[in-house]
Amino acid sequence: MRMMLKVQVPVEDGNNATKNRYMQSIIEETMQRIQPEAIYFFIDDGMRSAIAVFDMKDSSDMPAIAEPIFIALNADVQFTPVMTLDDFKQGLSRIG
Repeated sequence: MRMMLKVQVPVEDGNNATKNRYMQSIIEETMQRIQPEAIYFFIDDGMRSAIAVFDMKDSSDMPAIAEPIFIALNADVQFTPVMTLDDFKQGLSRIG
């Protein structure tokens, strides 16, 4: 299932991760794990944030993705199922 992963890192924790040079490794490890079709970095509510869209094979993959981010960055992590335009059109075609 196509999933959107949103991560928000509190400022102080992000500063520590950047200063201590493990921010990049957490991002790289996560990207290797999820193989996103797209990822964007931005500031949201004053925090370092990222959104990645990827194919989640099974919901049991969530802990393996989220826990390293929680532990290393004290981040807020959210998973949201998403659709492409073609998926949306297909879903609409199923409505009576």
